[in-house]
Amino acid sequence: MKKILVYFLVFVVGVMDAQSPITMEIPMRDGKMLAGDLYLPSATSRFPTLFVFTPYGKFFYSLNGLPLGIDKIADSDYAIVIVDWRCRFASLSACATGSTNGEDGYDVIEWIAEQPWSNGKVGMYGPSALGNVQFQTAREQPPSLVACVPEVAAPHFSYDQYYQGGILKLASVQTLDLLFGFVGPIVNSPYFNFFWEIAENGSMYPERIDIPMLLVGGWFDHNVDQLVRFTDTLYSSSQEMVRDQHRTLIGPWVHGGAGQANVGSAVQGDLFFPEAEGFNTEFALEFFNYHLREQDNGWNNRARITYFQMGEDAWVESVSWPPSAAERQHYFLHSDMGIRKEPPPETGAHVSFTYNPEDPSPTVGGKTLNLSLVQGPLDQRELVEARDDALIFSTEALSENLAVVGKIDVKLFVSSNRPDTDFAVRITDVYPDGRSILLLDDIQRMRFRNGFTTRDTAFMEPDEVYNITLTLDDIAHTFGPGHRLRLIITSSNYPQYNRNMNTGGQMHPDGNMDTLVHALVARNSVFMESQAASALILPILSNPTVYVFNHSTQILNVSPNPARDQISISGLPKERVTMQLHDARGMHIGSISTAGFDEENIDISFLPKGLYVLQVVSKSSYYLAKFMVY
Repeated sequence: MKKILVYFLVFVVGVMDAQSPITMEIPMRDGKMLAGDLYLPSATSRFPTLFVFTPYGKFFYSLNGLPLGIDKIADSDYAIVIVDWRCRFASLSACATGSTNGEDGYDVIEWIAEQPWSNGKVGMYGPSALGNVQFQTAREQPPSLVACVPEVAAPHFSYDQYYQGGILKLASVQTLDLLFGFVGPIVNSPYFNFFWEIAENGSMYPERIDIPMLLVGGWFDHNVDQLVRFTDTLYSSSQEMVRDQHRTLIGPWVHGGAGQANVGSAVQGDLFFPEAEGFNTEFALEFFNYHLREQDNGWNNRARITYFQMGEDAWVESVSWPPSAAERQHYFLHSDMGIRKEPPPETGAHVSFTYNPEDPSPTVGGKTLNLSLVQGPLDQRELVEARDDALIFSTEALSENLAVVGKIDVKLFVSSNRPDTDFAVRITDVYPDGRSILLLDDIQRMRFRNGFTTRDTAFMEPDEVYNITLTLDDIAHTFGPGHRLRLIITSSNYPQYNRNMNTGGQMHPDGNMDTLVHALVARNSVFMESQAASALILPILSNPTVYVFNHSTQILNVSPNPARDQISISGLPKERVTMQLHDARGMHIGSISTAGFDEENIDISFLPKGLYVLQVVSKSSYYLAKFMVY
């Protein structure tokens, strides 16, 4: 079991033959020594350094491969230093009270900068816990730290990180207990209280971040919502000199650590995304090459946010999230189990189902974090939809693309015959072949419908109708022609979330995070009538999505840039091309076609000030040009 847990949450991109590192002891400010491994391309040169700070054992990289797809250290442009956290693995002897991982990270970085093989520039890289420690280290502002790439990380220790709609994220907390322990305060604080106030205030420090960061996340990662929020926070509140240097990349990826899917893999659950395979590595290296090697590679021209539009399998750039062109539209639930734009006309229409805590609706895929659960987009038909405790609403087969970009709200009018119960939702994409692939899920404990403090707690009156809104995580997904959008409503999603006993009693008796005491069966209902119209509120991108690049994208030269009246585009192929002009919101402005010239002059005098994207498509290539109008 110990070996399995060591593997869990360790992410390695690429496989290589075993390499023998140089083992090191790195002094800390308290006199203790951390154990590290050095991978050096050459003993006669000085290199920028990539620093990985891990709680999972530095030995793993020497056996299974170096990060960022580096197959042979001799061919690398970087030295790599991998260090075990204090009290973990080879740094076990460095255990001491009063130290922090951030301070230790500072000491390692400044030690690296003093070494004869270092050019004094250090970047940090790693996912999950290896990403969180980058924020903690950057908070200490080590002078030699130049840039960070945290992947699928969640630096903010918050209530909603562990309680979804007031419900303990059971499977994830069980895993964290196995890996790190110390989850007692989390389990014993099911209400938002002073413990959570202190934790949240102490883990939010954007004003201390003084280096550029590339935040990498996945649409199927449980941390994506926090990543989006922290993206906005860095842009607005980190130190002013670096605010415009942060970038965010969100792909069609899970958190990783269980099964074959991880950040950057093509296979994700039951889906396959070849256009996203390894893209996180390419993006991170481009970022590091720009900041650590001062390579003029056009990185500074990247938009703030790059995301993958699932369903169309394309990478998209945006200056904001969600894109400002997205419009929120209502899709209503109907008593015939349909989802339509028209509000329901009926009076008193509702559908009911039974929820038995002893036989909960099972977790199948999703944003899980447990060795017993498969992550990502999985088919819900056999294990979830075939049960009699699920309400299934679907649109008709679509005749055209339905592009959802942002947060989906699920507004429900519900009732129960018990004082407390849960309502769980799943959004799926139903393919023409019948597969019902999970995209999103959420859950709400009814006692917390007004808030999460003890003062907010409100139990239900039997059969009284209540209005709740579940706001799902961000997503970018296009439901294609012939597909259906589906909403599944149950009252459990176990073991991803703790089961509600329906009694209104203590949620975690005797501090047990997963137990049932005198559980009751509930009869729960969802209403769809003119005065209680349950609905989905979808962020729809009505205009064509701007596909700004893919693996074969080539960057064109634009001059002058910025410009006012005219620009010259050079580097065009000597074949027929189509040029499409879009503004920063993704709105299509116009198109032209040309052929046989490697340079084109374009009149832009009619354009207002702002950022513009010019896509150039030929039979054999895809090109991109970005320019500013002042």
